[in-house]
Amino acid sequence: MRRMLPLLLLLGLLGLAYALGWHQALSWPALAARRMALQDAVAARPVAAALAYVALYGAAVAVSVPGAVVITVAGGLLFGTALGAALAVAGATIGAVLVFLVARSAAGPFLAARAGPWLERLRPEMERDGFHYLLALRLIPVLPFWLVNLAPALLGMRLAPFALATFLGIIPGTAVFASIGAGVGHVLDAGDTPDLSLILSPPVLLPLLALAALSLLPPLWKRWKSRHGRV
Repeated sequence: MRRMLPLLLLLGLLGLAYALGWHQALSWPALAARRMALQDAVAARPVAAALAYVALYGAAVAVSVPGAVVITVAGGLLFGTALGAALAVAGATIGAVLVFLVARSAAGPFLAARAGPWLERLRPEMERDGFHYLLALRLIPVLPFWLVNLAPALLGMRLAPFALATFLGIIPGTAVFASIGAGVGHVLDAGDTPDLSLILSPPVLLPLLALAALSLLPPLWKRWKSRHGRV
């Protein structure tokens, strides 16, 4: 039971979040309704507001409550592009590390035993080159954020490369969403939903794809050298 306590606490927080309706608060109408009050709070106590924002973001990621994009855009709206992106990256990294630690300390053996042999086949590569693979997944988030938090823990990846790859990998996308938030006030006031398709536009998506490809070059080069040496 002691080993399962972190997982039980996380599940308890998730249940509490849904019971209190926190997931509904992470929406565009809710952000529009509270925009002026939030901006006043940031102006009155900027340091406390920044710390509260990081804590909220970390908690949302840790319990996998939908709405992380809304929080990221809100960061740009409340703190500006640069500071908003930095705070969002810090919160998301903290939340991801919490999920990673819970999976490693409590649920890891239980989940790994039920994930099937395919997971074990990935373990050697993740232990050897996990940083590069995870960095690519963070740059191009083709898988759910919560799944990318869990899988490395189950595959035996170390905490330091996990945290570093997460921190570096989410910076570009987070900066894009924060920049959208910096100019989204009039959109919310009009009752409209922000257009997040900018992340899929060629000027943004192509550099992200190029960075992801570059992050995979070291393990691919290592594999090519290994095969070439056997010939």
